Amino acid sequence: MDLPLESIHKLAFKAAEVANCAGEQGKFWEMHDRLFANQKTLDQSKAHAEAVGLDVPKFEACLSAGKQAQEIRRDMAEAQKAGVTGTPLFFLAYTDPGSSKVKTVARLSGAQPFAAFKAQIDRLLAEEPKPEEKAAEKPKEKAKENPK
Repeated sequence: MDLPLESIHKLAFKAAEVANCAGEQGKFWEMHDRLFANQKTLDQSKAHAEAVGLDVPKFEACLSAGKQAQEIRRDMAEAQKAGVTGTPLFFLAYTDPGSSKVKTVARLSGAQPFAAFKAQIDRLLAEEPKPEEKAAEKPKEKAKENPK
């Protein structure tokens, strides 16, 4: 999922497009790592494409067509809908045993130490009823009598 933070980095959206166009050729992470290592030259996408071994004309066609922009904007809208305003953000969730639905129960925003994750997970585990307790909460059905 892409969430370029354009408000704090004017080239973030273009960098996301560059990385995703590289991804079309199986080189997303190579481009991602190169862009992070060369943040002062993000506007030199052709040079970066050559450096990671892309088919440059194909890469440039992807960029000029804005092929990835729509998907990136969709990702940004989904993030906004979920209340995500920055990265990193971690959702702690569980799957409802009776269905395939996932329920988010906590969020950790920003770079956090292991202890913060452990504390949240321990708190959530202590709050979550055990399966046998859940079964005990359900009212038992009365046996139906067979009137004959």
